[in-house]
Amino acid sequence: MQIEVLRGRQGECREIRSLLAAPAGGALLLHGEPGAGRTALLAYAHRHRAGRRLLAAAGLADEAMLPYAGLQRLLDPVLDRAHALPERQRQVLRDALTGEGCPDRDQLILSHAVLGLLAEAAHDGPLLCTMDDLDAGDTPTARVLTFVARRLPQLPVVLLLTAGNDTAAQAIPGRRLLPLDPSDSLALLTARRPGPPPPEPVLAALTTLAAGNPQALVDLADTLTPGQWSGTEPLPAAPPTDGTLGRTYRALLARLPRDTQGALLLAAIAAADLANPTPTGRAAAVDPLTLGRALRAAGSGVEALVPAEAAGLIRITTPGGAEFPRPLARSMIEATASVAARRDAHLLLAAALDGTGSRLRRALHQAAATDGDDPALAAELEDAAQVHQDRSVAATALARAAELSDDAALATARQVTAARYAWQAGQPERAQALLHRVADVTGALPHQALPSPTSRGATGLPMASPAPAGHSAAGPPVTAATAGLAELLRGEMHLRCGRASTALPTLLAAATTLADVDRESALVALVRAGEAVCFSGDHYRYAEVARRVQALRRDGDPPWADLLTTLVAGVAATLRGEHAHGGPLLRRAVALGGRLRGAAVTPTALTGAAAAGLLVAVDAAAYRLAEDAVDLAADRGEVSLLPRALELRAMSEYWLGRHDAAAKSCQEGLRVARAAGQHATAGVHLGLLAVLSAVRADHDACLGHVAELGDTAAPGSRPYALAQWALGVLDLVDGRYADAADRLATLARPGTGRGQVLVQVMATPHLVEAAAHDGRTARARAALAVFDRWAGSTASPLRRALSARCHALLAPRGSAEAEEHFDRALCLHPADAATFERARTELLYGRELRRNRRPRDARDHLHRARQTFVLLGADVWARQTTVELRAAGESVGTPDRQAVRLLTGQQLRIAQLVAAGATNREVATQMFLSTRTIDHHLRNIYHRLGIRSRTELARALG
Repeated sequence: MQIEVLRGRQGECREIRSLLAAPAGGALLLHGEPGAGRTALLAYAHRHRAGRRLLAAAGLADEAMLPYAGLQRLLDPVLDRAHALPERQRQVLRDALTGEGCPDRDQLILSHAVLGLLAEAAHDGPLLCTMDDLDAGDTPTARVLTFVARRLPQLPVVLLLTAGNDTAAQAIPGRRLLPLDPSDSLALLTARRPGPPPPEPVLAALTTLAAGNPQALVDLADTLTPGQWSGTEPLPAAPPTDGTLGRTYRALLARLPRDTQGALLLAAIAAADLANPTPTGRAAAVDPLTLGRALRAAGSGVEALVPAEAAGLIRITTPGGAEFPRPLARSMIEATASVAARRDAHLLLAAALDGTGSRLRRALHQAAATDGDDPALAAELEDAAQVHQDRSVAATALARAAELSDDAALATARQVTAARYAWQAGQPERAQALLHRVADVTGALPHQALPSPTSRGATGLPMASPAPAGHSAAGPPVTAATAGLAELLRGEMHLRCGRASTALPTLLAAATTLADVDRESALVALVRAGEAVCFSGDHYRYAEVARRVQALRRDGDPPWADLLTTLVAGVAATLRGEHAHGGPLLRRAVALGGRLRGAAVTPTALTGAAAAGLLVAVDAAAYRLAEDAVDLAADRGEVSLLPRALELRAMSEYWLGRHDAAAKSCQEGLRVARAAGQHATAGVHLGLLAVLSAVRADHDACLGHVAELGDTAAPGSRPYALAQWALGVLDLVDGRYADAADRLATLARPGTGRGQVLVQVMATPHLVEAAAHDGRTARARAALAVFDRWAGSTASPLRRALSARCHALLAPRGSAEAEEHFDRALCLHPADAATFERARTELLYGRELRRNRRPRDARDHLHRARQTFVLLGADVWARQTTVELRAAGESVGTPDRQAVRLLTGQQLRIAQLVAAGATNREVATQMFLSTRTIDHHLRNIYHRLGIRSRTELARALG
């Protein structure tokens, strides 16, 4: 196989050019899976041989039983030089190449004869000899060429060999051809097919499908329909079986013994990932018990796989076990098999799983071997899927159950349920593909068009399959409940993966359809609609959501429904500024969340209660609820709910002052959101990471997160507002007070119900600080009035402390009013939480006192602030505090560089904390070490620096 573009093979090309340019000879074995580009690299060497005479041949399966057939074709152009060989060598060579054979006692003579013949031919100029597919041809040729390859350094001969693995020619230099990385895969795809490139999600899906195999990428690019290329039709499940790669695999498999072919197909189907049948880059393992039973039922055994292992297609592991180190090979083995062979293999595996407790896998194998309708098997699949923990596998089962159903409405309902499972598993494009077949039916409902059936970032791929037997591809009948659930799912995917503005009408339409047939699902749709309103910043629309939720409320609602209706009512009142009404409702929602039991405990209910907790500033309770939501979603495999739960956990940790923990929650949320294709939710986590970095004055990290967010965040949306908040904090840190005030004041537009009101409330302390320096305080006072009404309605000492600090900053400089507010803020700040904000208050108070010519009073506050900043590792804030201390007349020097060099990293960290005033116990807590260990390190620090006290240590480190 020849691939025109050598993407991702720069290292191999350099090595080939180096061999060809060297005066001495050498050899290289290029090995890798079919389609990896071995032949293309030999062609590259042919083009760059720079005057070397070329001898080229390839191993042919048809001649594998003819000893030395490959050697004869390779050497034929130079056999006229054989007369220069010694008589005995010439005779042995002639016998071998003319079919007379070569006895074992003459093998060494034959090998020397070939080496001598190449040396004679090289008298006319250096040679390049290439043998493609060495392992496909006859074994004697491979043995002789391997002998020659080890003895070339003294000759001007370069020998390049290719094979499926490195066992074909041992003890010579080899290079394995690795899969292409995503960037090279994308470049190869777009270069192969002229015209407009496909959407980025299609490119990503094709890259995953091909598993980095160049020929698979070429075959896919050549055979995709225009609809598949543009993303309007589902992608295939594997590279085309009639393409170059498919033909190569069929030829490779045809060379194996018949019982090996059967055993290999059984292993390939047994190793298939039922949740995601496409290659993932991971080795696909085979359950040894299942495989052993199926092989025995077929009259075979695991020993039948030995020839396949020699061909590099499978690896035999534990007794009776095996794995496919190349996942693409597994899928191609299954794809190239006949329909009848696959059916027989599935039936054998289903029988092998009988009585093992693997109810769902057994049913799936039975379904794969079934044609037409089978209502009983469809019901079995549905029942087994409902108790299965893996939502991806459940999605596969429900989708197959839909195809086996003989009732059109039931088939559609199962299809929608399958899509719901796929979405929960973090596979949005698979969910969209499953919904694609019922889109025409639900299209009668008012909703925005779905994104293309292939979306970026998930791991499962849409499977191209015909409509269920007996049903029209235009869409079977659908009940109102099924149509509404489909709309609800589309709305959720729009909310998390696209833009909230498109999600809102879809979710409202779903609620309308479900109101009379599935009231609880209608309530969930309206809660999600409320989230869409808050995400997009169109808070004036929340009133409609609240009105519709109130209409659905009933006496005697189950606890989780009561929680959600109470939450929506509380949020609506809070957005109206009616904290006296909204606060009790939200606190009730928090209490309900803590009392949920049994089936009522769901990630949706827990995240709703956590959100309520944040709105009434019960941060510890909000953290516990969000943490429970994270754990529950992970345990139940509901990946789609994890990013939102992690977002709420991060917000709770932010208010609790656990900035490092909040950053870890955001990083985990970002990873999960991206893997699950939730681009909108990923934007929220990027925005939160930017804010956390800005608060710590980490410019590079903050700007990096904002740059990652790019222009994907719509103005007015939550990610956009978080990014603006972060940039405003950086402006504040750098002294650009006017810029900071202007940026932070525009996060929301009071009185219009537009903008991110909740984000601006959180950012108000930074807005007030910037405005106090800038002198334009009108907007800050208006924002502070909103903040005060909210903080006053809570029982949070931290929120009230921040309010007092803001009033101190806006009071006349040097006034008793300012000092009174600062003192009140310090009294309110919790001693055991949010220590960073307390240190910021100490810094601002100390700065105020220093500027009012009260340096002695200022120094106490500044010392405490500096100590806390050092303990927290907030270096920029610690340096700012040091500057203020010096301005207040404190002798705070720079660290002694010699002293710093004498200490290890851990010793330096301990010394810095101690020098800042921390006790040994405080240092131990900060560094997660025992007090005894800190004592030991401190003695070593004193010894290394030649000092005897903490005072001398502080002086040595500045």
